Amino acid sequence: MSFEVTILGSGAAVPTSRRNPTSQYVICNDRHILIDCGEGTQMQIRKLGVKFQRINHILISHLHGDHFFGLVGLLSTMHLMGRDKGLTIYGPEELEGIVRSQLEVGGARLDFDLTFVHLNGKEAKLIFEDRMIEIYTFPLKHRIPTNGFVIKEKQKERQLISEAIKGSGLKIEHLPRLKKGENVVDELGNVFEFEDFTYPPKPSLSYAYCSDTCYWETIVPHIQDVTVLYHEATFTQKDSERAKATFHSTAEQAARIAAKAQVKKLLIGHLSARYENTDVHLSEACTVFNNTVVVEDGETYKIA
Repeated sequence: MSFEVTILGSGAAVPTSRRNPTSQYVICNDRHILIDCGEGTQMQIRKLGVKFQRINHILISHLHGDHFFGLVGLLSTMHLMGRDKGLTIYGPEELEGIVRSQLEVGGARLDFDLTFVHLNGKEAKLIFEDRMIEIYTFPLKHRIPTNGFVIKEKQKERQLISEAIKGSGLKIEHLPRLKKGENVVDELGNVFEFEDFTYPPKPSLSYAYCSDTCYWETIVPHIQDVTVLYHEATFTQKDSERAKATFHSTAEQAARIAAKAQVKKLLIGHLSARYENTDVHLSEACTVFNNTVVVEDGETYKIA
């Protein structure tokens, strides 16, 4: 099962020829999730061959336009392309009214159900769970209520040791219990301890998304030890006062959060259009947290 994120847009408020407004497409164990939906998202989806009809969750961090102005257009295209499967949208409470009003004014009637899950940007909680994954939200610190997200795999099953199982007397129906970490007692009273017949499970992977936010150490417990962290890095250090005034972060500040949270890898984006290249962003981040990548539109990054 794959776990990866494709960057549809990595720019800040003003789009450029190189960077679109924010949007990301995450695949986690065959669950398809869109995070934010700035202007031009559906064009990127078509350009990159993303299977947008497979999206079943859309997470909207906050109501600044560069994070959701592409949403209604995407929903309309899904309808025109024959979608009939329901879709769940997670975001600020006001988002539902905005979307439904835009559709109503245009006389659009979708052939699929929209379910809205309201997030207040003030509390951390589990917002989705199935047998394979969990999605959490937590508050960020921005000019308006803003939500961060963590997508994580559930704990994986233990791995069978085939050499130990051969000739042991274990039956096929016993194996699922061993993989769950349970001992087995057969009809003769023989006890098979799971640790003798299985390896520990592979580590579960996780992805955290933090945009938009100023430098705020309060988020660290919510993203502690994640496999990959995406953290906005709108500015470089020379513009740190601008970052503070607008409740954004610098690349160095994003790296400090990554280091404090002990994540394995840092992706930075949401870059201001004022910068012609990303060399300074990368160098400033790497002085604090070496395993840093400046994301590029159209690129896919493995969560591993």
